[in-house]
Amino acid sequence: MALPVLTACITFDFDAMSSWIGSVKSNNPSMISRGEYAAVAVPRLLPLLKRLGVTATFAIPGHTACAFPDLVKAIRDAGHEICHHGWVHENPASFDRAGEKRLLDRGLEALHRAAGVRPQGYRSPAWDLSPVSVELLLEYGFVYDSSCMAHDFYGYYLRQGDRWSLDEPYQFGKITELVELPVTWGLDDFPAFEFVLGFNQGYAAPSQVEEIWQGDFDYALKNCPGGFFNLTLHPEFIARGHRITMLERLIRHMADQRGVHFGTLGEYAAGWKQANPLEQWVRANPAQTGVNSIRAL
Repeated sequence: MALPVLTACITFDFDAMSSWIGSVKSNNPSMISRGEYAAVAVPRLLPLLKRLGVTATFAIPGHTACAFPDLVKAIRDAGHEICHHGWVHENPASFDRAGEKRLLDRGLEALHRAAGVRPQGYRSPAWDLSPVSVELLLEYGFVYDSSCMAHDFYGYYLRQGDRWSLDEPYQFGKITELVELPVTWGLDDFPAFEFVLGFNQGYAAPSQVEEIWQGDFDYALKNCPGGFFNLTLHPEFIARGHRITMLERLIRHMADQRGVHFGTLGEYAAGWKQANPLEQWVRANPAQTGVNSIRAL
């Protein structure tokens, strides 16, 4: 499968109330209601994506699927991909192996009940993983993860079993068949746009953020043939009037460039994996396999 010059992946973390309950651990009804705005935002975004001809990926916690099953069905019916995003936007590393499995099971069950889907991809809440997350994702048959940051515009194969300490050199684990579609906070709307007292300043001008995002996109298009641009958005932040206007401008800019294809994370993962067989990729990327690393000092 020949990959486009650049695949633009517009992704949405449809967290709704779960991020404020699970990650922020708020008991404040006002703060939690920020997430409820997603029920306004998703119906605003879906027509925009249709008008622009964009098929997106929506990462959805099971908690959100239970709260808004009709919106999850609408996302599915519009042809967008749905990927697993935890149960209630919790940190997997806060649980033991059995607890992390329960979270995967609850998320899968909720997405199946709401929309009859079984996701091929996983994005961890807040991009947090535990030492056994990769092992569990492989056990559950996921094709790709989108939570790590060891590249910017290309996929790569994840390792499992890395070991680290303050006293010894980093020990690289075993390369697996799980494709990583990397993310970065610089291409995420949360740090720029959402105010959280004592935690996140937010309220950046959309024009400033547009310059950053477009700059990364233009670089990838020019310098990373066969790569992808992974933009992470949250409906409840990006769909505010001045921000959704900026998003439309940005997508139109992308669409105007020759060789750009809008696709889902799952679509790109499948094409990348076919173009980069595991053994071939390992030989070509020794730095990411750790084959030449120093084992002891």
